[in-house]
Amino acid sequence: MALPVVAVVGRPNVGKSTLFNRLIGQRLSIVDDTPGVTRDRIYSKCEWAGREFMLVDTGGIEPRTDDRILLQMRRQAQLAIDSASVIILVTDLRCGVTANDYDVASMLQKSGKPIVLCVNKCDRVGTTDPVFYEFYNLGLGDPVEVSSVHGYGTGDLLDRVVEHLPESDGTEAEDGSVKVAVIGKPNVGKSSLINAVAGEERVIVTDIAGTTRDSTDTLVENSFGSFTFIDTAGIRRKSKIYENIEHYSVLRSYMAVDRADVAVIVIDALVGFTEQDSKVAGYAHEQGKGCIVAVNKWDSVEKETGTMDKFTKDLRENLGFMDYVPFVFVSAKTGQRLNKLFELINLVHGNNSLRISTGRLNDILSYATERVQPPSDKGRRLKIYYMTQPSTNPPTFVTFVNSAELFHFSYRRYLENQIREFYGGLEGTPIRLVVRERDSSDTK
Repeated sequence: MALPVVAVVGRPNVGKSTLFNRLIGQRLSIVDDTPGVTRDRIYSKCEWAGREFMLVDTGGIEPRTDDRILLQMRRQAQLAIDSASVIILVTDLRCGVTANDYDVASMLQKSGKPIVLCVNKCDRVGTTDPVFYEFYNLGLGDPVEVSSVHGYGTGDLLDRVVEHLPESDGTEAEDGSVKVAVIGKPNVGKSSLINAVAGEERVIVTDIAGTTRDSTDTLVENSFGSFTFIDTAGIRRKSKIYENIEHYSVLRSYMAVDRADVAVIVIDALVGFTEQDSKVAGYAHEQGKGCIVAVNKWDSVEKETGTMDKFTKDLRENLGFMDYVPFVFVSAKTGQRLNKLFELINLVHGNNSLRISTGRLNDILSYATERVQPPSDKGRRLKIYYMTQPSTNPPTFVTFVNSAELFHFSYRRYLENQIREFYGGLEGTPIRLVVRERDSSDTK
């Protein structure tokens, strides 16, 4: 059974993200005094009184606005409301009841969903501020006093939420999906790609660089399997990061890569490869993630004979440190080759999770050393006693040798290529080769 959804909504700057972070027990959603920091829907599991549900943070709702991003934030909040089992309406004690609070309350009542009214910023303990009683005028029943900063009243709030959750059928929701981080520079079409694979407008898309600030998760299930796509803020050069908010957005992009199984590095086909693309890809490579390069906006490129081959050759040269990475030329606008993207994600995830038995590894090692003798220096030859694989994601191999100094980089690459050759190239995954020195008397 899918987990019930609880949406946290309200006008801007009432403390929704602070409350969201408090309830889930981690700083997942960005918190700043600037109104409109949260833009897309941010999801996380939450548990209370033995009940698990999906909590979703939303951008502030401005009922009357012509601003492009604020309009889309309101649309994202409405999508969260439509999918929710319970809604938490967050208001601000310090401001009292505002005209926008009435408008938002009216909008929520039309949804027909259970609403729990949260009066936030009740930071004074002991006595109830007289302003608190004004919130009964919203017609949503008894409000709950909460201080999201200090955690006061959050237990009472969650008790009320759990009362309205639908009955569980006793089955536990399991997330066995492949986690895919979609990363790249700003404005290369990452959010558009997420919306295209999801088949709905899950994240805000504009031509304004930096629209996406949080990392958002989108579950996609189709004939290829189950995938959680993580949209991220564009990663810029440090010298280009001026706002505190954007600084934390970039950190969250790196955190998204850390928790992903596969990183899809999106490149703008109209701009071509840049130095920043190399840095973005380099981070995913260093973390040992399965990697795919998706060249987006391919539908807008003027083509002639050999255009794709030339583009691929240029990418290979620029990404020489990631010669294992596959390329796919896609269009988020038309859906071109999105099926190929799913196929590659499955292939790369499988390769990144590959485990090879010690016996098989040493068969490969024996073949490789017979074919090309290990290097020697000043009459002393490198001896490789055996090889084993202690971990996956990425596949990591430990070789036990008589002298790490004799194990030249070129011979390491040779052994890595031999392993790849025996297993179809291991497309999309880095390989880590760790060298351990040991005395010949300790060999197996």
